[in-house]
Amino acid sequence: MTTRRHMLLGAAASAAALATGIFQRHATAATETFEISYTDAQWRARLSPQQYAVLRQEATEPPGSSPLNKEHRPGTFSCAGCSLPLFASSTKFDSGTGWPSFWKPLDNAVATRKDRSYGMVRVEAHCRRCGGHLGHVFEDGPPPTGLRYCMNGLALAFTPKPA
Repeated sequence: MTTRRHMLLGAAASAAALATGIFQRHATAATETFEISYTDAQWRARLSPQQYAVLRQEATEPPGSSPLNKEHRPGTFSCAGCSLPLFASSTKFDSGTGWPSFWKPLDNAVATRKDRSYGMVRVEAHCRRCGGHLGHVFEDGPPPTGLRYCMNGLALAFTPKPA
């Protein structure tokens, strides 16, 4: 028989597990050092409030909100925080998820770490140069890698290839 006490204890245990996962993700990110680093105030001055939320606080933009979903020209997608080239447009595909998706990053551009937030384990992708949060990597992408780098458009800047 489930009592009110059992429900409250279960809810408290779930909240503690969730909080521990969030703390573990941020603790890992805080211990890493990056080639480019700024103070919090400098990041806020460099980025829009929405970019800051995604790149520095690991927020997620709403699905379908990025104009980069419709970007199909040849070119390069770079980090909106430090301008490091991250993805070639030739690796972009329509995943149907509402976020710009790629099957492979450029060499030495994207780093990953385990993300244990929200009671699940995922692979978080971040810019290897500034540590900016880009999105997550999933194993349901197309050949040849089978990976889907599901990126926040706010974390990216697009530069078309010169004609």
